[in-house]
Amino acid sequence: MLIAILGVIILIVGIVMKRSPEPASNFSGIATIVGALVIFLGISSAAFKIIDPGKVGVQTLFGQVQGDVLESGLHIIDPLVDVTTFSVQTENYTMSAKSSEGQVEGDDAIRVLSSDGLEVTIDLSVLYRVIPSKAPFIYQNIGEDYVNKIVRPVTRTAIRDNAVNYQAVDLYSTKREEFQFKINKTISDNFAKNGLEVQQILVRNITLPATVRASIESKIQAEQDAQKMQFVLQKERQEADRKRVEAQGIADYQKIISTGLTDKQLQYQSILAQQAIATSPNTKIIIMGSGKATPIMLSDK
Repeated sequence: MLIAILGVIILIVGIVMKRSPEPASNFSGIATIVGALVIFLGISSAAFKIIDPGKVGVQTLFGQVQGDVLESGLHIIDPLVDVTTFSVQTENYTMSAKSSEGQVEGDDAIRVLSSDGLEVTIDLSVLYRVIPSKAPFIYQNIGEDYVNKIVRPVTRTAIRDNAVNYQAVDLYSTKREEFQFKINKTISDNFAKNGLEVQQILVRNITLPATVRASIESKIQAEQDAQKMQFVLQKERQEADRKRVEAQGIADYQKIISTGLTDKQLQYQSILAQQAIATSPNTKIIIMGSGKATPIMLSDK
């Protein structure tokens, strides 16, 4: 519309120049034609509006917000309508203790009090987007700065309101998922009332007081030592069982040998051994024993 307004100004100047004395009146016709062309171009350009991908347009006519939104693409609209675009893509708002990670410079982590009175520091990311059909509602009732008016305060309040129902250690360990589910529901319900949709809540980090962290680490170390000792004891029991089985096997073997062999069997085995020695090329002298005596063997090897 600025181009059309400029054309109107040029057209008025042309009319004024026509009533002026020469030589200004000689250029009045040119000024009038130029003004009319600029007005036409201004109106034509204002009647066409392109909405970029991932955005929607909210139309305003003389301060009145229109209910229909303009989707991405080319649209022909009333030249008098102003169009304000809103992104409907996923946005990320992070509150972190590290200054380089969040939207706010410096330490922006959320500090809450647990049910046992301990201060817990929580780093959080909210993934959300504008509901396209609710963009006119947001523009009229909240404005374009919905991040600082809705996203940030609602999220921080929901964290604090839910954290007071948990002990610090539970937030850090066993009930972390339950805590995340509850804050997700609280934030989602509140965002929906204001035209926003929560896609995901990410509890990035929960930091406990130093004394509590030391206590947890000591407990974990004690549990690990106990598990290690259980492993050692189990290994020793298995080794003792192995030795017991081995000893029982030896005892059984000796019992079988002592009860199963006779004098005749022993004499027969001795004859076989002497016969093998006698036929050996390495044997030079054999002195045979009498009775049960063991034979004496001499060799030059």
